[in-house]
Amino acid sequence: MPDTPQTLPVTSPSNPAGGRRTRVAVVFGGRSGEHTISCATAAGVLSAIDRRRYDVLPIGVTRQGQWVLVDDDPTALELRGDEPPVEVTATGLGRGELTMRPGGGALSAVTPAGTHLLGAVDVVLPLLHGPYGEDGTIQGLLEMMGLPYVGCGVLASAAGMDKQVTKVLLNAAGIPTAPHVVVTPRAWHHDPAAVLDACAALTYPLFVKPARAGSSLGISKVDRPEDLSAAIGTAREVDPKVLVESGVFGREIEVAVLGGHGDAAPRVAEPGEIRMDVSHGAGEFYDYRTKYLAHDAVDMVCPAPLRPQERDQLMTTAARAFEALGGEGLARVDFFLTPQGTAVVNEVNTMPGFTPFSMYPYMWQVSGLDYRDLITELIELALERPADVNR
Repeated sequence: MPDTPQTLPVTSPSNPAGGRRTRVAVVFGGRSGEHTISCATAAGVLSAIDRRRYDVLPIGVTRQGQWVLVDDDPTALELRGDEPPVEVTATGLGRGELTMRPGGGALSAVTPAGTHLLGAVDVVLPLLHGPYGEDGTIQGLLEMMGLPYVGCGVLASAAGMDKQVTKVLLNAAGIPTAPHVVVTPRAWHHDPAAVLDACAALTYPLFVKPARAGSSLGISKVDRPEDLSAAIGTAREVDPKVLVESGVFGREIEVAVLGGHGDAAPRVAEPGEIRMDVSHGAGEFYDYRTKYLAHDAVDMVCPAPLRPQERDQLMTTAARAFEALGGEGLARVDFFLTPQGTAVVNEVNTMPGFTPFSMYPYMWQVSGLDYRDLITELIELALERPADVNR
């Protein structure tokens, strides 16, 4: 290995308009079960980000937690239903392991040819879904390193990731959520019968969910009490902490929230509605396959056909939910709109799906902010955020 680190060729930082371009590290992959979805999100962002404005450094995180430099090739990260899942590996997509001094500084890549300097990063765009990504862990790491980053901070990310904590904060703010029972590892181990008895007070059908996961991983719809125990076991394979919720009958409405500049209020896009066609491959509910592979089976309707008072209630409640969690940057608030007109929050996603097929960017596109400009807006929000605030 050479004594003096060498410079590894990456995207040139020169700006055709003059001056230095902002350097953005796009981080994706990760240790969670949503690794492949994160890669697909990165494919969309890398294809759309404004290259005249930003110098892009793609960074993949392997399933084992190793950070590696990745070729700037969006097509290698795209999700295709007829091909094996995309995965970041050190010897596959990776071009070298990344290193940085604790506390921040310039990045280096360690490759078989030696150590190569990559230079400093201005802002990080984390596209990591699920645990070790949108749960406050990478946010805490970036805070320790003094690096600005896109999206919610440590507390809001952790709260949004844990569906039980989300409910506690929303209910304290007077925002309704579905009735539920929390199944902790200790309770399930010591007295599963008591857990099942507690769930008897809920209204069927039930939805059984890992408390800290996304992309509908491990979620089951339960129509009969005799199937509940197996569904809890399925959810526990994803997360040992589980939520059992009463089914809420209503339309599935999603609302995109974008942080405001300075002390301005959060901005809210036109609400969108998910409509599924079982005849074209949709699941019984908005499950993993329906979200990411069965594109013909899902119709994203935006603006959702709503009465004015329903639209206002959804948009106002979405902004309130964002602020109840201390949100920054972006979040998607998912609702059930009941026949009685009540907006019940299903969850708050602080790193929503961001592929070209995802609802969050689509709602903003309909509201007048296209995909590229939305990415720019998120990066600029991160750069202007005060650095001396404990999040």
